[in-house]
Amino acid sequence: MSDKTTPVNNRQENDHERLELIINATGVGIWDWQIQTDELTFNERWAEIIGYRFDELDPIKFDTWASNLHPDDLIRANELITQHFNGDLEFYEVEARMKHKSGHYVWVQASGKLVEWDIDGNPKRMIGFHLDITDRKKAEERMILASQLLNESQRIGKLGGWELDIKTGDLFWTEETYRIHETTPDEFNPTVDAGVDYFLPESKIVIAKALDEAIKKGVGYDLELETYTTKGRKIDVRTTCTVSMEDGVPVRLVGIFQDITEQKNNQRKLEKSNRDLSVANSALKLSAHYDQLTGLPNRNLLSDRLEHAMAKCIRNKKYIAIAFIDLDGFKVVNDTQGHDAGDELLKKVATQLKHTLREGDTLSRFGGDEFVAVIDDLTSPSESNLVISRMLESLSSSIPVGDKLLKTSASIGVTFYPLDNASPDQLLRHADQAMYIAKQEGKNRSYIFDVERDVAVKHLNEELNRIAQALKNQEFVLFYQPKIDLRTSDVVGVEALIRWQHPEKGLLSPASFLPAVEHDILDIEIGKWVINTALKQLQTWQAAGHNIPISVNISPMHLQHSVFVNDLKKKLSNYPQFKAESLEFEILESSALKDIELVSKVMKECEKLGVRFSIDDFGTGYSSLTYLKRLPAKYLKIDQSFVRDMLFDKDDTAIIQGIIELAKIFDLKVIAEGVETPLHGELLLSLGSYLAQGYGIAKPMPENEFLAWLVKWEHAPYLVDGSK
Repeated sequence: MSDKTTPVNNRQENDHERLELIINATGVGIWDWQIQTDELTFNERWAEIIGYRFDELDPIKFDTWASNLHPDDLIRANELITQHFNGDLEFYEVEARMKHKSGHYVWVQASGKLVEWDIDGNPKRMIGFHLDITDRKKAEERMILASQLLNESQRIGKLGGWELDIKTGDLFWTEETYRIHETTPDEFNPTVDAGVDYFLPESKIVIAKALDEAIKKGVGYDLELETYTTKGRKIDVRTTCTVSMEDGVPVRLVGIFQDITEQKNNQRKLEKSNRDLSVANSALKLSAHYDQLTGLPNRNLLSDRLEHAMAKCIRNKKYIAIAFIDLDGFKVVNDTQGHDAGDELLKKVATQLKHTLREGDTLSRFGGDEFVAVIDDLTSPSESNLVISRMLESLSSSIPVGDKLLKTSASIGVTFYPLDNASPDQLLRHADQAMYIAKQEGKNRSYIFDVERDVAVKHLNEELNRIAQALKNQEFVLFYQPKIDLRTSDVVGVEALIRWQHPEKGLLSPASFLPAVEHDILDIEIGKWVINTALKQLQTWQAAGHNIPISVNISPMHLQHSVFVNDLKKKLSNYPQFKAESLEFEILESSALKDIELVSKVMKECEKLGVRFSIDDFGTGYSSLTYLKRLPAKYLKIDQSFVRDMLFDKDDTAIIQGIIELAKIFDLKVIAEGVETPLHGELLLSLGSYLAQGYGIAKPMPENEFLAWLVKWEHAPYLVDGSK
């Protein structure tokens, strides 16, 4: 009997071992619940799932197991157990979180079934298993998150997807595709035909053809079309298609469906803006290059065409005539007939002038009633004469404007390039200058610019600029020429004479630069510098104990300037130690005659400030006795030309004698310039003139040399030949 039972027992033991191996290999935790005693037994894997060793948990109660469940999952687990006990569920199955020994939760799939009941039918025993599904749940969570992110991304990007099974005809839409069509899966069953029907007519033709090509030939597409949503709202969409093939036959279409309404609207706005901008640019370009009133090229285009014409004429060895045209009396038309009539006249003038020019010539409206003609490709300057004559003739007539005939004429200034080898802007200025001369000479005529005269003007401007720079750089100095009393040899004063210490040319006399500034504002600036320098010198000498009056030359322009006296007051206020009659102004006899009233007034106001006057170069002008009487001067300076020749010219001696007698009548003192020898001094004394200056006494000297000369003179005065 024992021989028969042993194999069975061995077989059972082997089966039990194999079952354990299988269970351990699958990683399943086994549990056995004695319901009525609440005892729960389990295998080692069950304990490992929640981080324990087998001996740490065996045995435990059901309540211990329940306390390890996540609170949110415990309610559901109890409900399912109850339903299983009641026979509502064949199996108990739940996915729940159990607390791990380390404190975190792991996901388990718990499955079980009642296997025993007591005699009263109450549940007695339940067995089951736990499977660790933590990794699976994490993967599911990641998939859910990825799906949510995908859906959110599709929502934000308004980018849906679709898939068509060609064999079955099933069409799948993603959530965003439904949203784009303003519908839901419950409201709309997507089909190819239904989807195509929503497209606008032109787009419907395109998408139908594209789908047909994809289904039959496997050709994908990427299209931008217009469609309606299920609510009737028109939208712009981008739809694409990628074809999957099997054995060379299309089986599946996959693509995207994107709402691009906003982008297309922005694109349309941008395109409209670009069109508007293009129109504006065209208008701007037109206004930038053409005159709005006459339609002629304006200054900008004229400059461009003139530059091209100049370059071409140099290459071809030809000439260009630049004619500056100005209507005579146009302001009168505007003032009497109104601006509308003036504008109409300008348009008709432009038309008439264009008809006088040759093909290839340019007529431009320069501004106002000014026009410029560029007469190109001339073999000689005289070839332009006929064109200029035609322009004058066309404008020296009556032009109908409204119901009136307006008489017109024009003045034209002309210059020729490259005879006038200037820049485009300078050529226009030269023609403009010539036009003004034509007006000055009687209007209704032309005048050709004088290039040689312009060169002289340019040279003068360059000279003036250099003189102004010299004044700024303090290159000017004062030299001093003594004045003496022939009777006593006393020094009674000095005349301050300007010199230019040129850095390249050396010391320059006044004759080399003062004529250039005679009619320029620089004349006044130099005069101010001389007065300032003389006042500083006076202060220096007075501080050193030398009370020597200084006389300076004042130009007519400076003397008659409106602020001359006020400027002098300000200057003298800077020298509180200034002594009356220590400063003297020498003015030319001719300058005093131009405005005797003004000059007399200025001289009187200066006398109140302690400044004396001399009339310089007396005898060379045309003074009347009345003028001489009205000028409050203290000295007459006899011009050196008379003094120098008096030794051998009786007429000069007579003139000097007359000036001396005239001075006595008007209570004026006489100073003789040009004293070069002792004989000059002796003769002057015999005639009754005892104040003198000249090379025979001393040449003009810089300040330091003058002081050295003064010491020698005071010790032993002498004339040039050494006589006392």
